[in-house]
Amino acid sequence: MGKIRILDEHIANQIAAGEVVERPASVVKELVENAIDAGSTKIDVTIDEGGLDSIRVTDNGAGIDPEDCETAFYRHATSKITEGRDLFQITSLGFRGEALPSIAAVAKVRLVTSNAADGRGKLLEIEGGNLRKNEDTAAPRGTDFLVRELFFNTPARLKYMKTIQTELGHISDYMYRLALSRPNIAFTLRHNGNSLLQTLGNGDALQVIAAIYGTQSAKAMLPLEAENMDYTLSGFVSKPDYTRANRNAMSLIVNGRYIRNYGLMQAILRGYHTLLPINRFPLVVLQLSMHPSLIDVNVHPSKLEVRFSKEQELFAFIEEEVRRLLQQQVLIPQPAKQSLGKNGNAFIQEQLQFSASRMDEETNPDSKQPSVHDHSHHGRDDGARIPLPEPSAWNEQAAGSTTSGAVMPSRTYEGAAERFSSPIPMRETAAGADYRSDKRFEGRSSIRNPEVTQGWLEAVSGPAAQIPPFPELTLIGQHHGTYLIAQNDTGLYLIDQHAAHERINYEYYYEQFGNPADASQELLLPITLEFTPAEAEKVKDRLHWFEKVGVYMEHFGGQTFLVRSHPFWFPKGDEQELIEEMAEWVLSERSIDIAKLRETSSIMCSCKASIKANQKLTDQEAMTLISRLAACRQPYTCPHGRPIVISFSAYDLEKMFKRVM
Repeated sequence: MGKIRILDEHIANQIAAGEVVERPASVVKELVENAIDAGSTKIDVTIDEGGLDSIRVTDNGAGIDPEDCETAFYRHATSKITEGRDLFQITSLGFRGEALPSIAAVAKVRLVTSNAADGRGKLLEIEGGNLRKNEDTAAPRGTDFLVRELFFNTPARLKYMKTIQTELGHISDYMYRLALSRPNIAFTLRHNGNSLLQTLGNGDALQVIAAIYGTQSAKAMLPLEAENMDYTLSGFVSKPDYTRANRNAMSLIVNGRYIRNYGLMQAILRGYHTLLPINRFPLVVLQLSMHPSLIDVNVHPSKLEVRFSKEQELFAFIEEEVRRLLQQQVLIPQPAKQSLGKNGNAFIQEQLQFSASRMDEETNPDSKQPSVHDHSHHGRDDGARIPLPEPSAWNEQAAGSTTSGAVMPSRTYEGAAERFSSPIPMRETAAGADYRSDKRFEGRSSIRNPEVTQGWLEAVSGPAAQIPPFPELTLIGQHHGTYLIAQNDTGLYLIDQHAAHERINYEYYYEQFGNPADASQELLLPITLEFTPAEAEKVKDRLHWFEKVGVYMEHFGGQTFLVRSHPFWFPKGDEQELIEEMAEWVLSERSIDIAKLRETSSIMCSCKASIKANQKLTDQEAMTLISRLAACRQPYTCPHGRPIVISFSAYDLEKMFKRVM
């Protein structure tokens, strides 16, 4: 007698249930997706004890035909697939015909449904896969599913369920994703009588975001709309200053289906580039539409994983659109707005005019600063006003600054050579000298060259014309040797001097690393590096990657390597430490690409070459720093994602001093 036999239908259903119904959230997912496919505009979900006691899903959709009610609980019974090629044109959420039989095999199910307007419906009761009742009943149009005692006949599965709060978390999380994917459907979610979610179903995705994540989150969102030949992208991404500690707030919806795809998430994060702090993630809700033939959703029974036929093109499209959107924003964080009084009125205290300008002029004639309302001081020779035009215009102005007659007192730059030993020496510009006259820079491109800068901006992140102008500021002073204080007509600004200089240097080095071999110079005394035996073997195999950034290293024997040359614009005095850090990064990476190496090297150089906190700056040095920051393509965050500028509007200050109540 043969050993191979066909499994009993009941056992086969239980095995299938193990793939489809992992936990109570799986039941909610399958039933709600069926309700969406039925054209429902209102879906109510009620659960008790994390879904282990009962799950009830009620909708006002098309319902099920009376003759199809029993058939719907057979394995692979579906109304959405008729032939093989339909698998490549999937437009519905459910199509495999596994959900209802899998749920009925491990729970007690009651179904009440009607597809007629006269109140006639059907009632079915199934327990552990066995039909107990099938009769006519009165029912409104739609479907009412009640699932009780989940896993009552599979105690091994029940034993591995988590706590009620954990299971509730999975259910609510997926309901949030469904609500975000279908803002035109009114969803409600209740647990043990408590309301956890309620949306209006009016099609406003921003209202759904506010209902789930809060109004402050909704205010921090930026709308994104884009389209090309294959894809249509819409949704919202948060400003870089509004982030989360994990990726849970990143929702990706493809053709109306919530999915999980690591590649898409990475494309979004690459779009933020250096705008995000380390280990922080944005709040994202993106809807992606494409032809069904470009996506395969039949990868896993849970249908959360998909495959794209033009994956790399899609990733590049999303990355570019997210980057373009963020470049069009002025990303200066502001304090949270305080609400007005109960009646919505703001009471403004009478403003008294305290004028100390005359006293200041009498006691210190040289200390006069132009008023924030005084627009007559737009030259760079007044020593106080900081004109901050757009990058290309500022570069042209800086190129001709030698004839402006702006000369700084010698006492201002006493000891500044060590402080600003950056690749873009601020002392030279402030003194009216153009560093391109330095012989070291002859024949080399610089970030202050208008043509080079414009081309580089377009190559890296699109046309520079899309970048909004940096606000024009008047310098007030410096706080604790760390933050520059400035103002304009709209309010007060605090600037982190280290982060600002780091951003300036990063963009300079990123350009220089585009062609580092031309800038490499031989060393009179080679730099000696030593590694462990295992690291030495790895370094020997990866010497060509060092050459990509202009560092020429050779094996000297054993665990020792000699650096024969490196680019002349490496931060002075930190060359060995910088190369050691590069080596650590090269050794730690499994796979290396030139773009990532270029960016990482630029960040390392910029951090070492920048001024530090607790370093005093003169007014002219501070002004030059702000001017160069304004010329950057992205002047709002440092390469590590920390904010550079924080603003306080005039209204914020009035609220703090209770001048507005």
